[in-house]
Amino acid sequence: MKNLNWKRFIWALVAISVVFLYLIAWYRQIDIAQFKKLISLIPDVVALDWVVFFIFIQWGWKIKLFQGWLVPFPDLNGTWEGEIRSEWVDPVTNKSVASIPAMLTINQSFLYISCVIRTGEMTSYSFAEGFKINEKEQIKQLVYSYTSKPKPAVINRNVVHEGTIVFNITGNPANKLVGHYWTARKTIGEVEVRFKNKKILDEIPVGFPKHPMA
Repeated sequence: MKNLNWKRFIWALVAISVVFLYLIAWYRQIDIAQFKKLISLIPDVVALDWVVFFIFIQWGWKIKLFQGWLVPFPDLNGTWEGEIRSEWVDPVTNKSVASIPAMLTINQSFLYISCVIRTGEMTSYSFAEGFKINEKEQIKQLVYSYTSKPKPAVINRNVVHEGTIVFNITGNPANKLVGHYWTARKTIGEVEVRFKNKKILDEIPVGFPKHPMA
């Protein structure tokens, strides 16, 4: 992730490496004053570093202990539910469309994040995702561009298009995302979702509110 505090991350890795070096030396009963013998332990230290790094990028980064000072971006994995409020006005009725129930699923690891929003009429898939984090300026945002693909039944009035969305992240741990979007169709609107659970659903569940125009 580009927002990673690399300076702190490197210092943490150096500290861990030093600890491993002394532990291995103690286990093998090597005098720490014997420089050449300590140097010979470097391959073992590097191997342990890789094990720790693998564990960290798989699971460790989610631990609250590392949030903020080492890992600036929050863990957003799971399903979020809310609504989309579009400012689009129907040219036939000259009225705005009602709020659209929406489900956002986020699949995130230490190295990537993907976001999918589903409604009764369309599914949008993210690309070019990233976080914008600046504690001094009190900015904590998830930003991504997406491709929106409507269901075949409504493609005549809801064509495939691309857009960008900026979510403000609130809560610690994060429990609400509030954002605005704009599209290549020159439409804009707002999206607000709240955290539901850690499950990443691949379809809208039974009983989920339908699109008001469906």
